[in-house]
Amino acid sequence: MRRRPKVPSLLAPLLALAAPPVAAQERPLLQPSRDVAVTYRVTSGEATGRSLQMAWLAGARKLRVEAPGMQGFSVIDQKAQRMLLVMERERAVVEVPPAAGGTLLPTEPPANARFTRGGSATIAGLACTVWHYEDGQARGETCLTADGVMLRSSGTAGERSGTVEAVSVAYGRQDPARFEAPAGYRSLALPPGAVQGTPRPAR
Repeated sequence: MRRRPKVPSLLAPLLALAAPPVAAQERPLLQPSRDVAVTYRVTSGEATGRSLQMAWLAGARKLRVEAPGMQGFSVIDQKAQRMLLVMERERAVVEVPPAAGGTLLPTEPPANARFTRGGSATIAGLACTVWHYEDGQARGETCLTADGVMLRSSGTAGERSGTVEAVSVAYGRQDPARFEAPAGYRSLALPPGAVQGTPRPAR
C-alpha cells in the first residue's frame, strides 16, 4: 500500500511569516531583487529554536525552503503559481494543488492589507525598515532591507503566531538546478485540503 505523502507542519506558519501582507498605498519591496540565501531562527511560537533556510532565485521568482524534519525541501514558483514538495528519502515530488478559491501560494501577499512604515533596525549586520501590517485577523510586523530581504517577521493569524529572525545572509548566484525537482523522481498526488493551515492569497 502506497503511503500518503506527508506535508511538514512547520512549513505553513513559517511561510506565512516570510511574506506578510502589503497595502496598496505604500508598497515595500517584498521579493529579493538579487539572489540570496538566508538562515533564520524561529524565536517564538510552536517551533521556537528551530532553524529555517530560504534561498531565492530572484530572476526566476523562485523560493527554496528547507527546515529540520522536512526530509527534503519545498520550491515555490511564483511565475507558475505552484508549490513543489520534494521528498528525497522517497524520491518523490508532490505538487500542492490549488486551495478552494485560489492558487495555494503562501508567499503572495493579499492586496487589501493595511501596511504602515515604522522605524529601522539592524539585524544580521544589515539595515532594514520596519513595516506594520494588518489584514483581517492577520497582523504583525516585518523588517525588510532596501533590496527586499526579510530579516525579521512576527505575526498572528487566527490561532497561529510566531517570529523568525535572520542569523546569516549570503548574497550570491544561486544554482537554478536547486530550484527544480530532481530528475527521476516519481510524482505523487496530494488531494485538495491535505495542507491544513496554509494561507492562500486573498482575491
